[in-house]
Amino acid sequence: MNWFARVSDEKRNVFLLAACTALLMTGSTLMMLLSSIVGDWLLVEDKALATLPVTAMVVGTLATTIPASLWMRRVGRRFGFMTGAGFGVIGGLVAALAIYWKLFPLFCLGTFLMGSYNAFGQYYRFAAADASSGPFKGRAVSYVLTGGVVAAVCGPEVAKFTRDLFSDLLYVGSYLTLSVLAAVAMLTLSFINIPPPSAAERTGGGRPLLAIARQPVFVVAVLSSLVSYTAMSTVMTATPLAMGLCALPLEDAAFVIQWHALGMFAPGFVTGHLIRRFGVLSVMIAGGVLLVLASLINLHGITLTHFWIALFLFGVGWNFMFVGGTTLVTETYAPAERAKTQALNDFLVFGSVAAGSFLSGNLLYFFGWGSVNYSVLPILTVTIAASAWLALRRRAAAPA
Repeated sequence: MNWFARVSDEKRNVFLLAACTALLMTGSTLMMLLSSIVGDWLLVEDKALATLPVTAMVVGTLATTIPASLWMRRVGRRFGFMTGAGFGVIGGLVAALAIYWKLFPLFCLGTFLMGSYNAFGQYYRFAAADASSGPFKGRAVSYVLTGGVVAAVCGPEVAKFTRDLFSDLLYVGSYLTLSVLAAVAMLTLSFINIPPPSAAERTGGGRPLLAIARQPVFVVAVLSSLVSYTAMSTVMTATPLAMGLCALPLEDAAFVIQWHALGMFAPGFVTGHLIRRFGVLSVMIAGGVLLVLASLINLHGITLTHFWIALFLFGVGWNFMFVGGTTLVTETYAPAERAKTQALNDFLVFGSVAAGSFLSGNLLYFFGWGSVNYSVLPILTVTIAASAWLALRRRAAAPA
């Protein structure tokens, strides 16, 4: 405890935000593993809507992204983040009741509220970057995401353990556990110490949002985060269902999701250093290449090994592109422009993710597993090309 009191606010905030990321992503991993399966179980007809609860979660994130940023601009990061965790507590309870009553629409409402919690949690990385000095920004973002390593280990295990927590109420215990995790996060968030917004930040100001969005750096940064998250979500959402269609048990799906989450967050220990060593655009390009490779592996076969390796690479590629995009977007705004720029970034990202997660179930059921993977290749190619273009442009401008 004495050590914790002695460390700088900058590092203590990163530690606490990483812990909250671990709690948030443990719940998200559990939901990604179970929600489409629970949706399929609750639906009597039209099984193509089985991924709708996952889509509802992403839509909840999308719908709350801008209000969350504006709310935190008014009340500060700490109280704002605690508000978000409150949505998580309520969402888990609603989803558990929906399963108990076997009401598919109510279950989607519960996952929507969990998505609202996730919207606030997505700003953990920005909070760490904004509260850190220049050289530490990339590493702060990267370190906060390492909290997901805990989620990678714990999320699938919690899902398996709590699925039958109440013997006659399948899956109810899993979603009650989500409420408990959110409550613990709310307590943890009460200890962060981030300066309140300045008067200039609370009132907004700065350049018009369109002027910020037209910057080539902003376009490439958003494209990297948007495409990596959409591609990863599209394939990941359909993976448990595809594995079920291939007669692979839930335990195998949990194993694959666990390694996927490790791929998403374990590189966080080194991604910040790689950005500092090789440059943010080089790391983003490498992430795009890994995502293309992962899609090709999925197209090559449908064994457990194919699912495992591909989804792990999807995680690593996402990490490189998402951390890179987040780091790059912090170069595009002044302090007074922070809230609206971050809100626009995440609104665009999760709008695309929502569409991808909804389409994944329809692509899988109507066109097959191959179509899910083919669908992400064009957007990945465009993003790699855009990142390479910006890298060449910066290199050409360097001597000047």
